Parts: sequence; C-alpha cells; structure tokens
Amino acid sequence: MRYDNIAMFDLLIPKLIRMTTKVGDMIMSLYENELNIKIKSNKTPFTIADKNAHKLIVKTLSKLTPNTPIISEESEIIEFSERSKWCEYWIIDPLDGTRDFLKQTDEFCICIAYIKKHKPIFGMIYAPPRKTHYYTTDANKVFKQQKNIIQPLNVRPNHNPLRVVIGHWSSHNKQLKDHLKKYSTYKLSQLGSALKFCAIAEGKYDYYPKFGPCSEWDTAAGVCILQNAGGSVVNQNEKPLSYNTKNDLTSPIFFASNKP
Repeated sequence: MRYDNIAMFDLLIPKLIRMTTKVGDMIMSLYENELNIKIKSNKTPFTIADKNAHKLIVKTLSKLTPNTPIISEESEIIEFSERSKWCEYWIIDPLDGTRDFLKQTDEFCICIAYIKKHKPIFGMIYAPPRKTHYYTTDANKVFKQQKNIIQPLNVRPNHNPLRVVIGHWSSHNKQLKDHLKKYSTYKLSQLGSALKFCAIAEGKYDYYPKFGPCSEWDTAAGVCILQNAGGSVVNQNEKPLSYNTKNDLTSPIFFASNKP
C-alpha cells in the first residue's frame, strides 16, 4: 500500500492503534501467567510475550509498508553495512520494560517509531495495562488517547521543586547520583519503560536523565513524542539523538526534559 508522504502517519494511526491494542491484549493475557523466561546476552529478560508481540507487530508493519525495513529488539542482528544504506525504517520495542512486566508494576509499553535520515519522525507508545496510546501526527502534534477520549499534550513549566523521574533500576547508578548533586532541591520518582518520556510530555515530570545502558528502540518513540510535545532529548554534547549512525544500536547518555 502506498501513502501520500504529506499525510502518511495520519492515515496509519488508526491501523496502528488497532494493531497495538490487539498486541496489548495478547500481552495482558500472559501478564500473570508462568512464563518461560530466558536471559539474553545483554543480561535482559526475554519472554514468550516479547516473542509473540514481535511477530504480530512485524507482520502488520510488513503489510502496511511492505518496502520499509524494520528493526526490532527481538530481530536477528542486522549488520551496519546493510543498515547504513537505509534512508528510513521502522524501529520497535515489542515489550519495553520486560522487567516491569515480570514484576507486575503495570509500567511497560509497546514502542513504535519511524526513522528518516537518522531522526524519529513518528512515534507511538501504547501502555496495555492502562489501555492508553500516545502518538505524534503529521502536523507535529502529540495526543494521548484513552477509552476513546483524545487530548493534545504539551509540556508544562518546571514544578517547584523540580520533578525528576528515573527507572526502577537506575537509583544506584554513580553517574546519576553525581549528576543529581547539581540540583539543590528536587523530588525523585521512579517509573518503568519509555513511559517516562510520555509522563514529561503530559506534564507530570520535568526531567529524566539517563546514564545506564539502553538501545535505540528504547528511546526513538519516546524522543519523538516528547520533542513534538515541546520538550527535548539531548546527549552530553547537547545535541539531539541520532539513529542508525554506527555499528551498534546503543543509545548514548541523554537528558530528556520539558525544555524546548
């Protein structure tokens, strides 16, 4: 199927919402079950929920945009010699926050982003436990959709004290601890998965510094959502994150905030 580039994602959004809702229902059906948990080479867990979500999403995206490559956290490794030829592609995390899924925190999500010329130009995040979608549009707007209620999202000015959000497994990171010493007063909260980007986009938090390891599929959708809501995500050199520019797909240290 071909889409007019001017409105490509606006046309795809309803189909992607249906797909992610279906995938989310599948994930939730496994939520409290005994799962065959494996540990991957990067020491992160992998479950049948990750596997099935990957298959369903890749199958649907391949039908919607048959000529567009797809990178998934659960894909086979694609060498940079091949990836470097791509001008645009999908990048997905079928179940972002697998550890949160296993801990039953309700803080996990499905992440889908579209990269063009090394930048995310579309992002969608779906939180199955909350049945909540966050997504960007072709007009560079961000919306939150929950139970057929759709509302636009824009970042808000800093709270007082500053509201900082980090992951559940980041609190002992020495670089993070040293970084937070720069702030005289702040309120620290923890939240799983890429939902941290969405929480800043809807004004719940102000700042999310990330020093621990993560990958490009962990950040792409959230970066796009937060940037289109008026915030920013920059690396240590205060430059926007760039995608598919090197041999590996690790993301650098970054700082996500409500600042433009």
